[in-house]
Amino acid sequence: MKITTPRLTQHVRTVEGRTGEPVLFVHGNVSSGAFWRDSMAALPGGFRPLAVDLRGFGESDPEPVDATRGVRDFSDDLAELAEALGLTALHLVGWSMGGGVVLQLLLDHPALVRSVTLVNPVSPYGWGGTHGPDGTLTHPDGAGAGAGAANPDFVTRLKAGDLSDESPASPRSVFRATYVKHPVPDEDFYVRAMLTTRVGEANYPGDPATSAAWPHVAPGKHGVLNALAPTHFRLDGLPQVEPRPPILWIRGADDLIVSDTSLYDLAHLGALGVVPGSPGTPAQPMVAQTRAVLERYGRYREVVLDDCGHSPHLERPADFDRLLAAHLEEAR
Repeated sequence: MKITTPRLTQHVRTVEGRTGEPVLFVHGNVSSGAFWRDSMAALPGGFRPLAVDLRGFGESDPEPVDATRGVRDFSDDLAELAEALGLTALHLVGWSMGGGVVLQLLLDHPALVRSVTLVNPVSPYGWGGTHGPDGTLTHPDGAGAGAGAANPDFVTRLKAGDLSDESPASPRSVFRATYVKHPVPDEDFYVRAMLTTRVGEANYPGDPATSAAWPHVAPGKHGVLNALAPTHFRLDGLPQVEPRPPILWIRGADDLIVSDTSLYDLAHLGALGVVPGSPGTPAQPMVAQTRAVLERYGRYREVVLDDCGHSPHLERPADFDRLLAAHLEEAR
């Protein structure tokens, strides 16, 4: 179904005939709500599954992303969606970038949230350009973060709708190498969902900017990767939220994307010699940063799934569904 609010028209998937407490699933970067298809179907009775396509993804409007607001364009869209649907208490499930979006929604509208489930979420201090568990900026301009950090070959192939695996930078190859650790059923379904990403300076990846500091890229003002930059996106206020719903943090132990040694972090790639010229800039400890913020928040549980990558809901669906169902029941 499509829901129009003053901000945009959003596409929302659901399961026909399901009623009960709403569970809003929020996808990650370069994907869509389609990635939640099986998780929605597996929800226990008494819960109503809803999976939204964020702006610029799937079948929702490709409205521009104002990166200077962090991810608030996305979270504000969700707040309006909840209002349009008459939802007053939401269970939120956010994967990767979607984890940051649901935490921003919690920070801005805590009374709307009944529970939160984070699935390999982006750090509360964004993507790139920080060090230490407290998310200290490595450089004031956020060098190392932003749209300029995107692989240009991947962006070109994404825009072209490349379904092949002829290049390591094709969306299919990236899905196989980093979204999942092992092959999953219906790979083509998920790759086609990746290809619904709107590519450009207003959406993914955003407008690039330069920096005098290595690696000589910095956040711009528009688009998805700039919205995740630590100069725009920080969740320092999360531990002060009231009321404070329970948070379940599920993550794959072998995630190559969200990691303390992420293969998408230019600082870590510099340490490996993949990106030349590194002056020894420390990697972003993404998992440690998330844990530090959640420790201050207090009401959370962390579950690590062995032999699992970035997408537990695809790779270990039985375990993921069991954990999510128990968390939802406990939060009722």
